[in-house]
Amino acid sequence: MNMSVVVSEEALTEPVVVRDLPRDAIARAAAAGPAYIVLAGISFSHFLNDTMQSLIASIYPILKDAYALDFAQIGMITLAFQFTASLLQPLVGHFTDKKAQPFSLAIGMGFTFFGLLLLSAAHSYLVILIAAALVGLGSAVFHPESARIARLASGGRYGFAQSVFQLGGNFGTSMGPVLAALIVVPFGQPSIAWFSSIAFLAIVILWRIGRWYRPQIAGRKFTAATPHPDAPNPRRVIMALIVLVALLFSKQLYVASLSSYYIFYLIDKFGVSTQAAQLYLFIFLTANAVGAFFGGPLGDRFGRKYVIWFSILGALPFSLALPYVGLFASAVLTACVGLIISSATSAIIVFAQELMPHRFGMISGVFFGVAFGIGGLGAAVLGKVADHTGIAFVYQVCAFLPAIGLLAVFLPKMPKTIHA
Repeated sequence: MNMSVVVSEEALTEPVVVRDLPRDAIARAAAAGPAYIVLAGISFSHFLNDTMQSLIASIYPILKDAYALDFAQIGMITLAFQFTASLLQPLVGHFTDKKAQPFSLAIGMGFTFFGLLLLSAAHSYLVILIAAALVGLGSAVFHPESARIARLASGGRYGFAQSVFQLGGNFGTSMGPVLAALIVVPFGQPSIAWFSSIAFLAIVILWRIGRWYRPQIAGRKFTAATPHPDAPNPRRVIMALIVLVALLFSKQLYVASLSSYYIFYLIDKFGVSTQAAQLYLFIFLTANAVGAFFGGPLGDRFGRKYVIWFSILGALPFSLALPYVGLFASAVLTACVGLIISSATSAIIVFAQELMPHRFGMISGVFFGVAFGIGGLGAAVLGKVADHTGIAFVYQVCAFLPAIGLLAVFLPKMPKTIHA
């Protein structure tokens, strides 16, 4: 973790243009390439972080039966977890834009550690909400600064680095249902405490990454980025950010409908067991993780706008067919949806970062926060709808969400960036 990498200040804060460095310095930074050890460490930490987060949704059937919860209360647990994450992430990003905190990731993971311990011992609905909020708080601290570290270690391959970072998180998300099926379902709610050991491992890794990160930012001056002459004007930037938020809304709300309620949908429609339903959810989440990796490199090569077009609209035929097929076809269609729609994540986030390079931490926090917030609010609203109309109706309505991808036509053409 202590290996150094030659990455210029502008490589971190000005993906649109680099004015203050000579061309040979830029070439040397690109030639150094990504710091793979750091990327692997931050991606693995993302894997551990999101494994613990996904555990919450995976144990919903257990909590529902143990505390006689309805779907609206299940949605409120998701809201409690994701509200703290979405509300605080932009604030954390704004603060670290001004003063980077090398060891904040390890400290933030401590909130997740205590949240899991509290969840394992919770005996009331209110305590469950508090525990979920603590895990969300850990996520709020983790994501903005870890995205900055991934970019710092990218060697100029920004989309690739973001995809490696996202890959760890998405695979972590896919592991939650499997671990819940193998451990929490047989051994009950107290077994959640065992997962605090994962949080402790993440704290150790993130502390080591913080030791690498500290000399990279030592003596660093935060100056305003110089706009590229061909960059979009402020009005186009605002419009583009609104479009990106709308696209992220369509993606995250549909993913939230699957990650929060797909287990109940399979149990209700096909009569499968809880453990079997969790394995079907694992198939979707694994495909989601694989697709997330390819979006970044493809965006580096062909342009992020084209990847966004394909990933959102490309999922539409599969989402429309999903409510009307059998169990096996449902597994196939959800895998296709996950593979295609998740490729948008890296492209959307890097696109937003390049629109506002001088506010990298804040914009990362906003978009990660929007992702969490949409998931939380969406889960709460969809839970209320499911209570009144049935879980099958939710998927008939959500099937049309990828059509919002048509808004990608309003995204501006961005100047070319420097890639390794």
